[in-house]
Amino acid sequence: MSTSTNTPKNPRLILASTSVYRRELLERLRIPFEIISPKVDETPLTGESTLDLALRLAQAKAAAVAKEHPDAWVIGSDQVADLCGAAIGKPGNFERALAQLQLMRGQVVTFQTALCLMKGDTQTTLCVPTEVTFRKLPDSTLEAYLLAEEPYDCAGSAKSEGLGISLLESIKSDDPTALIGLPLIALTSMLRDAGYAIPSKK
Repeated sequence: MSTSTNTPKNPRLILASTSVYRRELLERLRIPFEIISPKVDETPLTGESTLDLALRLAQAKAAAVAKEHPDAWVIGSDQVADLCGAAIGKPGNFERALAQLQLMRGQVVTFQTALCLMKGDTQTTLCVPTEVTFRKLPDSTLEAYLLAEEPYDCAGSAKSEGLGISLLESIKSDDPTALIGLPLIALTSMLRDAGYAIPSKK
């Protein structure tokens, strides 16, 4: 009995994001993909919940790129950190990052990581929540962390995949990479349903 060597090629795939973290995560699946920056206004709507905001932006990012590339499957993703119902964005600098960490000290923060896979009128969208409990640490420890890792482009001001793990007491999630920015367990299921072979044969 012979085995066919004519393995179908995976469909064209685009990551609608310029995030280095999402690119590095998607690379773990070892399938070819392109990167295109979506042009999306990320301003929250009045009264919009953090969950709705994350879902809307993930869909909007995928749609912005899918419209121009109808032959491809497009991945859109967005993450919003939620503290007591209020969104916590990317700090951008040391002062705002320190203020965020002080605010989250001893608190549980829910990171809503939304994911959308889209091609034409076909799409699948979901959100993976991650509950993160921050330790009660003194300002001197928070300042030392920020100066060491400079996580100013991360919502919540801490990189769990790096030194930021030392600021955390616990992480609760069904998808461990969701907190970094792209839930790979959920994405793998979506991609397989769309016809991707993961792992793919050489």
